[in-house]
Amino acid sequence: MFIRPLRVLALALAATASPLLGHAAQAQGDPAALRALVDAQVARDWPDLDALYRDIHSHPETAFRETRTADVLAARLKAMGVDVTQGVGKTGLVGVIRNGAGPVVLLRTELDALPMEEKTGLPFASRVQQADAEGKTTFVDHACGHDIHMAWWIGTARALLAMKARWHGTVILVGQPAEEVVSGAKAMLDDGLYTRFPRPDFAFGAHVGSASAGTISIKQGFTTSASDAVRITFHGVGAHGSMPDKSIDPVVMGARFVEDVQTVISRQKDPMKFGVVTVGSFHAGTAANIIPDTAQLGLTLRSYDPAVREGLLKGVKTTADAVAMMSGAPAPDVVHLHGTGSVVNEPALAAQSAAMLATALGKDRVELIPASEPGWTASEDFSEFAQGGKVRAVYFSIGGTSPAMAAQYKAQGQPVPVNHSPFFAPDAASSIKTGVETLTLATLMVAGP
Repeated sequence: MFIRPLRVLALALAATASPLLGHAAQAQGDPAALRALVDAQVARDWPDLDALYRDIHSHPETAFRETRTADVLAARLKAMGVDVTQGVGKTGLVGVIRNGAGPVVLLRTELDALPMEEKTGLPFASRVQQADAEGKTTFVDHACGHDIHMAWWIGTARALLAMKARWHGTVILVGQPAEEVVSGAKAMLDDGLYTRFPRPDFAFGAHVGSASAGTISIKQGFTTSASDAVRITFHGVGAHGSMPDKSIDPVVMGARFVEDVQTVISRQKDPMKFGVVTVGSFHAGTAANIIPDTAQLGLTLRSYDPAVREGLLKGVKTTADAVAMMSGAPAPDVVHLHGTGSVVNEPALAAQSAAMLATALGKDRVELIPASEPGWTASEDFSEFAQGGKVRAVYFSIGGTSPAMAAQYKAQGQPVPVNHSPFFAPDAASSIKTGVETLTLATLMVAGP
């Protein structure tokens, strides 16, 4: 996920938030003192956390193929005495830490990497190749930062175990597969995540990005966009390239669709609300002198508002049907491959978290973005765990660009690489430490004594 440059906003919103955290908010202790305990634990654990990060970085796996990754994390948790279940939602895992009566807190990390080649030049860079669902072999790279996330997730588990006297309740450690195809969270829920294990009262997640290392952004309300992947297949009649009158050309249909579908954005969507329709792939034909009989297009749709999301999906199908009808072709196949709703941070809990972290870490490190401002256009299926607001959730954004890295790219006249770039390489030490601080302190905030 992209993290905007840090802007220190007034945290007055935190003071006006309704007191929804109950006794935990009243007895969370001194955040700065708790932060010192967390930092001391991270320092003790650092050699192992760094080794874990490097190992996972060097051995990435794509969606629903994260078998080695899950085994490595499960072994770490079991060594700590955590009750672990694997194979939840295909390749997911769940660890449970029980610590008496109290709230149930879900802490999530992602397991999967991206099908792309790494170009960071790191000494432990990935050279792994893996076959995808269609049998095509590709390089694999943790270019989104999930390797960092897994390390801070394990670090958080260790910190919470070491600080059990300071909290009560149950922590559910969710290692989720297939975030990159926004399918893994739903797979885990469909496999009984909230029935086989304690149902959470709170859910926390975090993502590293290209903002300044050690900074934390917390967005109230809509935080990430909803995402929908759609595949459209236009069916025509193939013919010789010199005899177009004998064909119904699916290339023409596809080209017309690419142009016409943008009117869904420019003429049907409220211009004050975010929405994107992108045609990212267009496959048709095998030779210049053959008019093919099919054309296949791949689309991604992004939005915040559920009504806009519904309108985009309807507009895409209506446009595709109209294009085919205009050409005298059969109705196209319009297939919704997968999708997820927007991550929506509970405003009061987000404000409480920002105020607590500002006290613990310093106001210069924490940004609270009000609900009235836009969220991030990237998408995340962490939204599934919130169950439409039934589980109180906050998703944090953590910066990963060190001052040295920022200066290096500035001297080269180049922007700092962002998530999904083959050059994306966050500062591991700062990012992992900040992630452990954030998730541990958030848990203590809601499950304190």
